[in-house]
Amino acid sequence: MDSLIVDCSTCQVRGVGCSDCVISVLLEPFDPQAVSEPQAVFDTDEQAAVAALVESGLVPPLRLVTPDRGSDGAGESPGPHRRAAGW
Repeated sequence: MDSLIVDCSTCQVRGVGCSDCVISVLLEPFDPQAVSEPQAVFDTDEQAAVAALVESGLVPPLRLVTPDRGSDGAGESPGPHRRAAGW
């Protein structure tokens, strides 16, 4: 597994999906008044640890939904959004 970057400012369900997202549990709840939004980088070991917590039901899963990018990564496609992989 590579590092996983979770940038809440790119999430398509920001606000409505935050209350049931692991980032709100681990970092901080979404605050629309905040100057900056939560961002986290998880290495392989951290991803495995969070996945174990999610699988055991101790924390909610990652709810990050980002715009789907074309295969070349050049831009947003008109298609559906993409959920972050992993947990």
